[in-house]
Amino acid sequence: MMSAEGPQSTPPKKSLAIVVVPILLVLITFLFWYQTWFGRRLSDDDTAQYLADTSVPHKTQHALAQLAERVSRGDASARRWYPQVLALAANREAEFRLMAAWVMGQDNKSEEFHSALLKLLADPDPMVRRNAALALVRFGDASGRGELRAMLEPFSLHSQQPGTIHFRLKESDPVRSGTTVARLQAGEDKPVDVASPVAGELARRAVPEGASVAAGDVVAVISPGDDQVWEALRALYLVGTAEDLPAVERVARGGSGASERIRQQAAATADGIRRRARKQSP
Repeated sequence: MMSAEGPQSTPPKKSLAIVVVPILLVLITFLFWYQTWFGRRLSDDDTAQYLADTSVPHKTQHALAQLAERVSRGDASARRWYPQVLALAANREAEFRLMAAWVMGQDNKSEEFHSALLKLLADPDPMVRRNAALALVRFGDASGRGELRAMLEPFSLHSQQPGTIHFRLKESDPVRSGTTVARLQAGEDKPVDVASPVAGELARRAVPEGASVAAGDVVAVISPGDDQVWEALRALYLVGTAEDLPAVERVARGGSGASERIRQQAAATADGIRRRARKQSP
């Protein structure tokens, strides 16, 4: 029954909280997005600071992303940061080396970048090697052809240590770079993640669930993702040779479940390689 005093109103403080809390949540979300969005324009001072101080990785990656855009449109002022890019290409963190390779590929007139990219072809991280191989194509350099071919092939994921394996993914599950595919348990020690450095799909488990594996054993096979295959095919269109044709033609025939878009690009790449070979033959 309604009180004789009329309907009860919401206390002012409670009413204010109902309005303010959602606004704060939206504001906090926006500020987090704004600080992490690589499209946010950085000042020159911020760029210099983030390239020199790698303690907050996403800020350094943000600066590298913006620098790549400036280099690609021929901004001569970007050259002041080339020494920092070269330093990051030798950083112990693979994410920095990978993005540095991308930046260096935007200036195919820099001999310093060219030399640094050639060194990155021997990097222990496959994604760094692949980014370097793609960047070298912009220099007209085919030194990374082996890596470009590898981008068309399934990737074997190895265990880092002995232990009992427990899979986190099923066959046919999508895999992103850095995804934990399985965990290794060695006695009472803390489990160790077996993460994929490449993106694609879990093609198959190479060992049964719960199996004991040794360090270096292949535990899973990752089929290459479409974006990776697409970039490799476009690069091989420019620098591929007859040695690369079997791998390219396999993709053109629909190997590894390639999409129609990928098969068409593979066919175009194979044709491009054959035309170039005919021109070069005596």
